[in-house]
This record gives sequence, C-alpha cells and structure tokens, in this order.
Amino acid sequence: MLEFFEAIRDFTETGGQVLLVIGLLIFVMWLLILERALYVFIWHKAYKKETIAAWKARKDRRSWNAEQIRQAMISRVSLRLGAGIPIIQALVALCPLLGLMGTVTGMIEVFDVMAISGSGSARSMASGVSKATIPTMAGMVGALSGVFASTWLSRTTKSERTHLEDALTIDRK
Repeated sequence: MLEFFEAIRDFTETGGQVLLVIGLLIFVMWLLILERALYVFIWHKAYKKETIAAWKARKDRRSWNAEQIRQAMISRVSLRLGAGIPIIQALVALCPLLGLMGTVTGMIEVFDVMAISGSGSARSMASGVSKATIPTMAGMVGALSGVFASTWLSRTTKSERTHLEDALTIDRK
C-alpha cells in the first residue's frame, strides 16, 4: 500500500502542482456524477412513483388548473433529476483549462532552465517538458470521462421527463 502512495507522489511531482488541482477537480466531479447516478437508479424511481400516484389520486385531471398542477409536478421531478448537472458540466469544462495551465507552467520551467543553464540541452529541459505534458493529458482524460457521464445524465433527465409526461395523462372530455 505504501508503494501505491509513493507512486502517486512521484507522479504528482513529475506533473507539478497543477496536477494536484486537476486530480482534486476530477475527484469532486466524479463524486457528483456518482451521486447523480445513485439518485437516478435508486431515489428517482420512488419519487416518480409518488408523483404518478399523486396525479392519479386527483379527481380533476381535465381543467386548466389540473394542467398547471401537472406541469408543476413534472417540473419538480425534472429539477430534482437535473440538479447538479450544470456543476458537473462546468467541472468538465475546467479540466482541459487546468491542463492548459499545467502546460504553460511546465513551459515556463523549460524556459527558466534554458535561461539559467544558457543552453538548449534536451536533458536539462526534460523535466519541464514532462511537467508540461502530464497535466495536459490528465485534464483531457478527466474532461473526456466527464463528458460521457454528463451526456448520459442529460439524456437520462430528458428521457425521464418524457416518460413522466406520458404517465401523467390528462383526461379528455
């Protein structure tokens, strides 16, 4: 287990301080994604059943007021289902930007080494180039994984809203 933490420490040292920020951002993003996935698979089903039962228990499902109550019920379910998705999407967008910041800080280190040593030796620039590429890769990996998850969550929210609209039928005259 100690070797695992040493490997992580070595990796973060190779990528610089920006890599720690990217790692924290990806961790928070995936916590939010997992929370939303648990909500969809566990708690949403019960809330949807309660909403459908409340609608079916109504005597008036024909009037303009009933339509407004139906729309409010659908909106409440949609808001609960879609809560947190904009935050996840913002974190996804931040990942590559932080990776770019890591690239810039790594390149600054390369130029510092060149200025101090007075030469363009590849050996002296290698650590800076490494610090430039690793955060970029980490930001892209985090963004890609988050894009797939946030797309799935958005599609699921739209699909569940459509299913609920179909389930809460209006009685016609």
